[in-house]
Amino acid sequence: MDPQLLEALRALADSSRLRLVGLLSGRAMAVEELAAASGLSAGTVVHHLKRLEAAGLVASTPRRPYVEYALRVDRLQGVSKQLAGLERADEAGNELAGPDGEALPAYDAKVLRVFLRDGRLVSIPAQERKREAILRYLMAHCFGEDRPYQEREVNERLGKYHEDVAALRRYLVGAGLMTRAGGEYRRVG
Repeated sequence: MDPQLLEALRALADSSRLRLVGLLSGRAMAVEELAAASGLSAGTVVHHLKRLEAAGLVASTPRRPYVEYALRVDRLQGVSKQLAGLERADEAGNELAGPDGEALPAYDAKVLRVFLRDGRLVSIPAQERKREAILRYLMAHCFGEDRPYQEREVNERLGKYHEDVAALRRYLVGAGLMTRAGGEYRRVG
């Protein structure tokens, strides 16, 4: 990870500094103003401002008889863009370990970590993209062989993961991962 991004995230990972960033988002302020508005001592405010300034998130400007601090919105937007880029890279194909330790696309691994507990689905995701990640996992773990599966067998296999096997069957067929004909289910492609 980019060291400057990491430094900015560390600087923002404190509730007092976030409060100061919030205050500075409205306008530039002096230490005394920030102390009064935040309820922090002037010394504490200076400490946090130095940390924010080192991360490039705050700029100071001398104004006699005090120093005024302003939020660097451009830097904050840059941090946001970098994080968005990391998220896109994650979803584009980087791999992470799944629940069984196998390498999976990062998005699928994240979804599985949320929805699988002790090898069982805690719920079936409502969001289609997340549900499809779960369905791909179930296909790989329940229906590895390219052969016909009787409905009873499909129910038994899916029942190991979640009690609503009828919904899972419908979702598998609806997502185009399985076909159903005459009470038999078969993998697609």
